[in-house]
Amino acid sequence: MNPDECSEPPPTPCLNCGHELAAPRPNFCPACGQETDLRPPTLGAFLQQFGGAYLSTEGALWRSLKLLLLQPGELTRQYLAGRRKHYVLPLRLYLTISVVTLLLVRVLGGVEVDLATVNGYDPKAANSITIAQGRAGMRKGEFYCTDLPPWLCRQLKAHVDLDAPAFQRQVERFSERFVANLGAAMFVLLPSFALWLMLAYRNRCMRYTGHLVFALHLHAFWFVALAFALPESAWLSAIAVATMPVYTMLALRRVYGGRLGPRLLRAAAISTLYFVTLGLAMLGLALWSLLR
Repeated sequence: MNPDECSEPPPTPCLNCGHELAAPRPNFCPACGQETDLRPPTLGAFLQQFGGAYLSTEGALWRSLKLLLLQPGELTRQYLAGRRKHYVLPLRLYLTISVVTLLLVRVLGGVEVDLATVNGYDPKAANSITIAQGRAGMRKGEFYCTDLPPWLCRQLKAHVDLDAPAFQRQVERFSERFVANLGAAMFVLLPSFALWLMLAYRNRCMRYTGHLVFALHLHAFWFVALAFALPESAWLSAIAVATMPVYTMLALRRVYGGRLGPRLLRAAAISTLYFVTLGLAMLGLALWSLLR
């Protein structure tokens, strides 16, 4: 037997950091910790890794959801206290929940766009779209625009074909565009909510990023509540909507503390500022989705 046949294969470097690996090759690089077997996993192994790391009953996602849903504000407290290893990071948790919810919005609910018909006319000949308190549409093949700024009426007339089926398609595209951009708009609004929190609780020893973490967790719960409000069930929607202010007050108490009276005043001020910001953002999103 040739002695060369029994010799160990020559050492190979780590593909990540270049460290010479000993023979027999270890499973992980002792210098950087990367796996040394970098062959693409099989589909079964990939699903097992994903499920074990993210979706298992012992995984970070379920631990995070348990705290998020059952103990308002506790997930934020755990993060601010430095206990982060066993939970999904705030931004990742928010993105995961918001993406799933917005997919459900597109499948189950969508954005309600007024395709109202005009009394006495053929439904195929009269369609309208409502923006804020104004309305634009077609009536007997003619474009009309009421209670909207003149510049917007001109823009709508320029973008809408006077053919009724074409206008119908334009309205449908508006709904799709609005839903597609809703997630990005809500994400952009998060820093403003954290800013209102920082102003309302400026006497707390907390950096802006701490308020942002609370905003991410709170919005994540709101998206969960929205998901439960989507099915066509009046009682389920009512419960989902009712939980939002209750949850918010409990989360504020756990994270910021304070007496009930001042907490209610702060919550009212934050809500007013945020809903004004949200309304302007949604109006801008609607116009951008319609006119682009």
